[in-house]
Amino acid sequence: MSDSPKHPADPANELASDNSAIDPRDFRNALGTFATGVTIVTAMSADGRPYGITCNSFASVSLNPPLVLWSLGMFSQGLPIFQNASHFAVNVLSAAQQALASQFARSSADKFAGVSWTPGFGNAPVLADAIANFQCRAANRYYGGDHVIFLGAVEAYAYTGNEPLLFARGGFGRFLPDTGGKTP
Repeated sequence: MSDSPKHPADPANELASDNSAIDPRDFRNALGTFATGVTIVTAMSADGRPYGITCNSFASVSLNPPLVLWSLGMFSQGLPIFQNASHFAVNVLSAAQQALASQFARSSADKFAGVSWTPGFGNAPVLADAIANFQCRAANRYYGGDHVIFLGAVEAYAYTGNEPLLFARGGFGRFLPDTGGKTP
């Protein structure tokens, strides 16, 4: 028995089509073991309406220059908005904002109903009470499988010390810090 990976003869073909030997549902379950923060990524549409989606595919890329990334499914109704926006904002949610994460995860005519926000760079909505926000110039985008990866040049950011909202195994949760055996 060999531990060497079983790569297809043509990896480019695997990325370009549905030729992967990996079961998509099981792969999703494995990815779900990696806890992530929860964000709402926002932008202003060409017709002046705010748009946002719940996203947990956010990551830092570089400190110098400051770059972040996030990805969006190819068939998302919001894809044209983000592809055409000069800027986007990544709003990191607090543990108290689970309902807001759910509100922006569903299709709705007005996801911003009852949501307090201010316009950031490029008029991208910066959500009130987010524990962090990163206002980004859309620097580039890359196509990867069934997603578009957006690279953002961070032009401004802010953060608090509040507790983050986490997502793992298909559900929301909280961070429990190691107290070194002491009761918090």
